[in-house]
Amino acid sequence: MTSSTLHRGQDKPAGEPPIEGLLGGHPVGTGLGAVAGGVAAGALVGSMAGPVGTAVGAAIGAVTGGLAGKAIGDVIDTSAEEGYWREHFTSRPYVASGSSFEDYGPAYRFGVDSYSRLEGRSFEQAEPELKNEWERAKGGSHLSWDRAKDATRDAWQHVSDAIERAVPGDSDRDGK
Repeated sequence: MTSSTLHRGQDKPAGEPPIEGLLGGHPVGTGLGAVAGGVAAGALVGSMAGPVGTAVGAAIGAVTGGLAGKAIGDVIDTSAEEGYWREHFTSRPYVASGSSFEDYGPAYRFGVDSYSRLEGRSFEQAEPELKNEWERAKGGSHLSWDRAKDATRDAWQHVSDAIERAVPGDSDRDGK
């Protein structure tokens, strides 16, 4: 399985949420895109048409940005992500010999979900918040945050890289 499995499968009907299972849909991507698009378009139109143009530009930009944000959310397929990590987790250097996916799976799911929820931040910027949330998010995992952190970071980066490939530009602002 490759990272290309992140994209919505072509066998899913149009309009069906791309995210299934534990993490649900991606209104976050749509909302972030709407805000960013509204600000950008509002500033552009506002500079040409004054305050009324700013308001109109913000409304148009919000719709356009919301569609772009939805596209970003559509890239993340949590079922494919779980399959990828289930297949590859034992090859990761932080996984203790004899560990089960039941311990690391929640950390990978947490990384995928957290990237979407905290989009625009680096893992390092988000890490203090993630550390505080891990006890609630870990479910049946026996991992402490210190042991789960690397798996969470791996999943975060895996999603970030997939979005970079799907969306032109430096969407995660990492210079790549």
